[in-house]
Amino acid sequence: MDRKERRSVVSLGSIFLLRMFGLFLLLPVLAVHVHQFPEATPFHIGLALGIYGLTQALFQIPYGMASDRLGRKNVIAFGLLVFMAGSVVAAMSDSLWGLVMGRALQGAGAISSAVLALTADLTREQQRTKSMAIIGVSIGFAFLLSLIMAPILQSIIGVTGIFWMIAVLSLLAIAVLYKVVPTPDRMNLNRDILPAPAQFSAVFSNRQLWRLDIGIFSLHLILTALFVVTPIILIERLDIILSDHWKLYLPILLASAVGMLPFIRLGSRPGYEFRVFKMAILLLLVALSGLTVAVQNHYWFIIFFLMMFFSAFNALESMLPSLVSRIAPATIKGTALGVYNCFQFSGMFVGGAVAGILYGQFGVLSVYIFCGGVAFIWLLIALTTTQTRLFVNKIVSIADFSGSQHAQLIDRIKQLKGLEEIVVVAGETTVYLTVDPQTFDDNELEKMLTSKSENQ
Repeated sequence: MDRKERRSVVSLGSIFLLRMFGLFLLLPVLAVHVHQFPEATPFHIGLALGIYGLTQALFQIPYGMASDRLGRKNVIAFGLLVFMAGSVVAAMSDSLWGLVMGRALQGAGAISSAVLALTADLTREQQRTKSMAIIGVSIGFAFLLSLIMAPILQSIIGVTGIFWMIAVLSLLAIAVLYKVVPTPDRMNLNRDILPAPAQFSAVFSNRQLWRLDIGIFSLHLILTALFVVTPIILIERLDIILSDHWKLYLPILLASAVGMLPFIRLGSRPGYEFRVFKMAILLLLVALSGLTVAVQNHYWFIIFFLMMFFSAFNALESMLPSLVSRIAPATIKGTALGVYNCFQFSGMFVGGAVAGILYGQFGVLSVYIFCGGVAFIWLLIALTTTQTRLFVNKIVSIADFSGSQHAQLIDRIKQLKGLEEIVVVAGETTVYLTVDPQTFDDNELEKMLTSKSENQ
């Protein structure tokens, strides 16, 4: 990466970090906060946690598409202002429905696709994967940090104070956007980042992508459902006050970070990706089955199975988007990821709502049984997934080549070993490649692009 790219990626990653940290801060403490409202029912707890996911799913794709017309920074700033407004509404509300409305408004500030599109505008194609990985790390760090910090902050400033802090973090993110993030010379048509309506049919007709979409839906449904009841169980059954929950989460998260490593390492080997993927779902099912028994006041068993759960969760969270990007053809990858994100946030909403209903009607145990049932169905669906070759999508810019050189360059690229597919879209200065990473020579491609052509 050059200096401008590093500045772009770090600053945009910090925007993601600030926003997602604010969002994740509420996950371990919001259920307990809602539980304190006199009129609150378990359904309200689940709704307050999950409704963010519903509005996020509804607005994720429109924000990305709007950024093509209105400008990336304008759309990102607008989304951050909406997110901030939702935080202020929730902080100022003294009613349960005001809190729910604030959470819904928070979700309506769906800036993820626009931020990723801006990242693509500011980085070269050969640095794209590294850039997205850095941003992904910032999101993962925000999640881990929030689970530890949320109980501590709640004991100091309360959940209302956390909402105010989130609003301030949103303003800070806007300042970073305009003061630190470079302005791109031009916006690119990022088929690998942004969705296109015309491509939805191709995505929905792909059975492999459907299975992965169901997977991310199930994973975040389970996560949200667990946080509807787990903080309350820790308080009411294990007598752990909320401000001390971080003492439980910290060793669990550290151990789970170690526990996910074997899955990541083994899953990176060619031919093992889907086997490891299924093993991680099985571990998730075992962890949920163990939690179903452990919630009956078995402190150490709860810790053990939570470690197991987060090991499987972290592994699956990293594997799923990688599999989507490698299965989807390059020209529809942006649409495939957009649909994937909608399923992810929809899972949050359904998980919160259904867990609230089950908790109210049948008690805590029913939520864990429900989560285990979802994991079991997901495992059955995953078992029907046949091992397939996984390719890597590459995007090549031919903007520096004259019109007469385009055809010559394309012909030379077609001769490269390991090339599975090449797509040239009329009117664009970008070529989309699907390659076998085991046999494709990146150095040969780089030589072609830097040498312009043999006749120049």
